[in-house]
Parts: sequence; structure tokens; C-alpha cells
Amino acid sequence: MDYAKFCSQILEANPKIRFATVYDQWAVCVAGGMREGIDSLLSEHAEKELVNLSIIDWKARKDVSKWIGKTKYTLSVHDKIKRFSFYLGNDYLLLVSTENEADTNDVVDKVIQLYYKNQD
Repeated sequence: MDYAKFCSQILEANPKIRFATVYDQWAVCVAGGMREGIDSLLSEHAEKELVNLSIIDWKARKDVSKWIGKTKYTLSVHDKIKRFSFYLGNDYLLLVSTENEADTNDVVDKVIQLYYKNQD
């Protein structure tokens, strides 16, 4: 999959999406980033910490999947943003943040639709 294209399509899909980035299992950024013209609410250090915590959470969810099934995505709602984690198979994690006004179902449906559309 062309992850740069995938992340660009996600950002284009909804103007309330602020950030779309794919990471590997070692928290290395594969593609994506912040929407042009939007400032991050986090410092670079805080963003790295949040990514690392997301990777740890992803690995823990993979460990329990044998009992409850694979996690498709998770969502955390904060005072200022919504933050989604989408599990792209066993090797990649997509992090998406939106404005709080973004429709959760619309974002989830669009990301999943684009994921399957971009399968090679």
C-alpha cells in the first residue's frame, strides 16, 4: 500500500481531520502528518510519547486478540480533539486526530473505505 497516498486521501476526505499518520511497530513514522496550515497542539516530545503509548496499547490489544478478536480501531475523546487509532494488520498503526465536531461514524467509515480501496 502507498501509505503517503492513503494519508493524503484521509486528510482530503474531511476538513475536520487534523492529522493522519501511519507508524510501524517500532513507532517509526512511515507516512503522513499534520494537515497543512494546522498547528499541532502537542510539542514534538509529547507527540512522540503519545505515539509510543499508542504502540504499547496496540501491542497489548494484539496479545488479547486470541480471546476477544482483533481490534479494528480505538477512539479517545479529549476536550480539544478526538484521537483514533486504526490497526492496519499486524505491522502498521494509523493515528488520526480530528476536531471534536467531526462525526465519529463518518471518520471511521471513510478511513475503513479508503483502507480497502488502497489494498494492493
